[in-house]
Amino acid sequence: MKPAPSSPPPGSGTDSGLWTVPNLISILRILAIPVFLWVLLGRDEPGASAILLGVVAYTDYLDGMVARKLGQVSEIGKFLDPLADRLVVFSSVVGGLLAGLVPPWLGWPLIGREVLIGLATLYLLMTVKLRVEVRQLGKVATGMVFTAVPFYYLTGTGFIPGFWGLVGAVVGGIGLILYLIVSWQYLGDMRQALRTARQGTPPE
Repeated sequence: MKPAPSSPPPGSGTDSGLWTVPNLISILRILAIPVFLWVLLGRDEPGASAILLGVVAYTDYLDGMVARKLGQVSEIGKFLDPLADRLVVFSSVVGGLLAGLVPPWLGWPLIGREVLIGLATLYLLMTVKLRVEVRQLGKVATGMVFTAVPFYYLTGTGFIPGFWGLVGAVVGGIGLILYLIVSWQYLGDMRQALRTARQGTPPE
């Protein structure tokens, strides 16, 4: 995995900028966070929260598809999409823990992972103005967590809670393992990016 510069090479002509449809979808995904938290914690409607979170999760797939279809790929989009993912995962897990729906064995490691990778990413951007490309395994892990958390929300509806809890445990457990694996890979990518930058050679 190669570290990527925070801005496109001059004259590449491939950056679509901020105002694109995929970036709008990512922004809407971020704006949806307080809505599903209000539905979950304010209105105490875990079933509606699960549906809303499922819609938000689908937009993660949608913005990538739209970006490829329309050719609207941008450097800000490559930063905004994983940022939206990280904020949604973090918020949904915290909300689930506060509501007593997401089990601590899943929730706290996910929160720790999001804080660690988020701070490391911010440090990399601020010190050497580089970011690390998203790994496919990271997208798979995010998708599994996006799937597991709404299942745990459904345990609060009273409708076959044991079934939803079992599915959430299986999907969430696998997603957590993948998350931990890819986190180690991301940290390796970041160490390589810092080493390359300090040697004064441009990233490949």
